Amino acid sequence: MSISLLTQNTKLKKTSKALGLRVFNFGIPAYKSASGKLTCPMADECVKFCYAKKGAYIWSNVQPAFEKRYQLSKTNDFVDAMNSEILKKKPDYIRVHDSGDYYSRAYLHKWIEVAIHNPSVRFYSYTNMVSMILNVSLPANYDIIFSDSGKQKNLIDEVKHRHTKIFTSSNDLDNAGYVNASVVDLYATKWYNDTNKVGLIYH
Repeated sequence: MSISLLTQNTKLKKTSKALGLRVFNFGIPAYKSASGKLTCPMADECVKFCYAKKGAYIWSNVQPAFEKRYQLSKTNDFVDAMNSEILKKKPDYIRVHDSGDYYSRAYLHKWIEVAIHNPSVRFYSYTNMVSMILNVSLPANYDIIFSDSGKQKNLIDEVKHRHTKIFTSSNDLDNAGYVNASVVDLYATKWYNDTNKVGLIYH
């Protein structure tokens, strides 16, 4: 299966340029695969405003690539394939899922295995799979931010857990004491944000 596993969306290109780093993303279909399998099992109100369900993400030449990555992610070849891609593209950071989520515990553990194999690369993602993440041990080079718009948002402790909130303006975001990660994506992570408050502006 010949497919580019690590790509760069517009936001990560801007992030890479702003920070002088190589930041890539990995994506699978948003919410559902072509066969109807849920790729974001705990998505809730976020489905209504998900950026990965509009714009370039739904172009006819983009959707098949997401589907191929999803199909590969279900196989035993995924970890080796991702390790090879990392060796080739030499990223500093990888955003796991600019589209999609950790659809199963087995899939999450594949990413943890990749991170352990690549300790010099930092991995991060946003997720609605709160319960699953709270019950695993992540390596030091992995950061996961909880989204506050999923079915398990009641499990998020806003004092203890890094989490996102969606705002309609930068003024509202600043007044609430959140760090704006709308333009520079890495400002959501523990390496650039020493609070647990990640703000995103709805667009």
